[in-house]
Order: sequence, then structure tokens, then C-alpha cells
Amino acid sequence: MIRLLGDFDLAEEALQDAFAAAVERWPVDGTPANPRSWLISTGRFKAIDRLRKGRREVAGEADVPQELSDTEDYDVADDRLRLIFTCCHPALHPDAQVAMTLREVCGLTTEEVAAAFLTTAPTLAQRIVRAKAKIRDARIPYEVPERPDLAERLATVLHVVYLVFNQGYFTRPDLGIEAIRLGRLLVELLPEAEAIGLLALMLLHDARRATRTTTAGELIPLEEQDRAQWDRRQIKEGVALVERALGSRGFGPYTLQAAIAALHAEAPSSPATDWVQIVGLYDVLLRAEPSPVIELNRAAAIAMRDGPEHGLRLIDAILARGELREYHLIHAARADLLRRLGRKPEARDAYAHALALTVEEPERRLIERRLQEL
Repeated sequence: MIRLLGDFDLAEEALQDAFAAAVERWPVDGTPANPRSWLISTGRFKAIDRLRKGRREVAGEADVPQELSDTEDYDVADDRLRLIFTCCHPALHPDAQVAMTLREVCGLTTEEVAAAFLTTAPTLAQRIVRAKAKIRDARIPYEVPERPDLAERLATVLHVVYLVFNQGYFTRPDLGIEAIRLGRLLVELLPEAEAIGLLALMLLHDARRATRTTTAGELIPLEEQDRAQWDRRQIKEGVALVERALGSRGFGPYTLQAAIAALHAEAPSSPATDWVQIVGLYDVLLRAEPSPVIELNRAAAIAMRDGPEHGLRLIDAILARGELREYHLIHAARADLLRRLGRKPEARDAYAHALALTVEEPERRLIERRLQEL
């Protein structure tokens, strides 16, 4: 409906009108041979009626077929992909891209999206209204971009899909499942290396979902998780996708992160993990995408390879530069290394600092347990 009418709000209203008409007519006339086509055709003409009654003209009406066959087949997957690219257009603010994707593609209510953004429903609704208005006024096309523009646009889409996945990591597993579904759709229709890498990364992380938290909701660190409960079928699929992405040209940060996740997933235990290869992958990832967060993850891997004092020195260097001071995970990682070195007072201070910055309840409970242990 959005593709035919070029307007999000008008499409929603038209579809509501079509459903109302179906409730009234189908019990009398019988269910059409192709219900989807019937709803789309009816909704489109309901929208034209709305616009004519409001004394407005339909933009591009001449380009829209006047009759839609009851047997016409609609490529729902292709339309959904167009919708993803529309919601993730670079002209929109990044927050609006994620909010629009959650609302229009993932089907969350405005209240659910607002909760994910830690804001109120009216505030979030206004954000979505502004985004829809910009799509309409800027005539942002409802399409998958042409090949020359695909790289830039695909990167934005992959970023938003991964944000959706991370949004559900602790509290909304259904968001993670939805992100994986979108990832599969992207790989099916646009089998680019980084799309494949992102799908692998999400599958490998999601394979550990059942062991991430206790029944009481406390986060379980990777080294303490019961690996026997990991989803081996999903890990096998993720590893195969990593190999596929690495074997193609143009792979980047998502594929490298997926390769790291694959090494964790295939290791029988934390000590038996190939930390040498993981550090090497972080070296490559850091060159491809310089980031203090990647530096932090590399420091944690070096601590496992060479000893906690080496990792601690690298973490302190990041903090000395003034970076990540408000990032709870750097203080939690520093506290963990201090604990392993037997420097208990300093470890307690670092855990307390991390706790003050932590929002997610599963992480807070783990840090509180570490403090009690000390």
C-alpha cells in the first residue's frame, strides 16, 4: 500500500478501510480467491476516495494501475525490503531510522518502541511523524537503491538491523528473532559479504541466548556459560556463513566480528579458546574500523592470551586518553582484571564505578554479585 500510494499514513488508513470492508462483504460474498490482492485493490481505491473527498489530487495517480487483478501475485519479501531501505534512508536521523524500522517493519506498537528508546510514547510518536513527513516531502523513493548506491545504503540498513538485534539482547528476545529474520531476507535478496557476515554474527550470538542469564535474571559471563546448552545447529549455520563471507570479496567489520564469535562458539571452554587468532582478528578489525570499544575488546582478549596485567595496561591507556570514561563495560572489564590480579580494593572501586553507570538489570546483578564476592 505504501508503494502504491507513496504515503505511510494514507496507506495505514486505507488498509484499515479495506479491512472494514472485508469484514462487511466477505461473509456475504465469500472470501476472494486472492485475499491480499483484494485488500490492496480495495484499500487503494478507498485512499483515492479519501483524497478526492478532501479535494486533493493523488500524486502520480496516472502511474498507478486503475485495476488490480484478484490473481495478481505480490512479492511480499521484495516490498518488505523496499520498506527497510525507505526507513533507513540516510536523510533521516539515525534514531528515526531505528524507530521507523521497529514500528513499520518489525510491527512493534508505538508504546513498545518508546520503551525500547527509554522515552514516552508521545515523544516517540512525534519522532516517527517527522520521519514520515520527511520521507513524503523529500520524495524519498520506496525502492532498493541501484547498484552504485547500494554500498552506502546497505551499510545503513545493516547498522539498523544490528541495533534492533542488540536492543532485544537482554529484555526482548523477540526483537533478536525479528532482526535475524530481516538479516535472512537481506541475504536472500542481496547476498553481499557484509550482509552474510551480519547474519552470521547474529546467529552466533543468539545461539547462546538460553545461557546468557540465570532464572533470576542475572547475566552469566561467557566463561561461566553451560556450552552444552548452546544451539549447535545455529552455530553450524553461523560458522558456514562466516566461511562464505570470508571467501567473498568486500567483507568488513561484521564478518570479522562474526569470525571472532565463531571461534568462541566452537571452543570447548574459555581456556581452550584460540585467543591468539582472536587477538589477530581484533588487530584486523581495529585497522578496518578504529574504535575505542574495539580496543577494549582487544585488550580483554590480550588479557586472556598474555595475562591480566597486559590487558589492564591497555585499558588504562584508553581511559588515560579520556575515552569511554562513561562506558560501564570498560570499568567492569578493568575491575575483573584487577580481581584476577588480587588487587581487591581497586577492584571494588572499579566495580562500584561500573555499577553507577550500568542501566540493564542483568548486568547490574552480575556486578553486585562480584562486589559481594570481594
